[in-house]
Amino acid sequence: MLITFKCHASPDVLMLDSLAQYLLGIIGKRLGERGVIMHDELDLAISKLESAIAVDKKERAEHDGHFHEGEEGHEPHELPPGLAQRAFPFLDMLRAAKKEDNDIMWGV
Repeated sequence: MLITFKCHASPDVLMLDSLAQYLLGIIGKRLGERGVIMHDELDLAISKLESAIAVDKKERAEHDGHFHEGEEGHEPHELPPGLAQRAFPFLDMLRAAKKEDNDIMWGV
């Protein structure tokens, strides 16, 4: 199922409900049929999401250090997209909403 986040300061952001639930959980919100991130909650939401992205990047960098490409006995593999890539449109929307003191809504 797709979730559409809406904000007057930004184009709509669509994502699968599993990703929406994960990102909202990071910022302390729950995915319901309808919801809102109020403009006065945006500073904390942005901070929490940026912190989670930093932790994810650090963990991915540590994993990259253990990459065994071409070594015997190790299958080549590719890392899936990181949190920074998956969260960028949403984080961009949060920042745009903050800049214009807008709320972000879904399910409307």
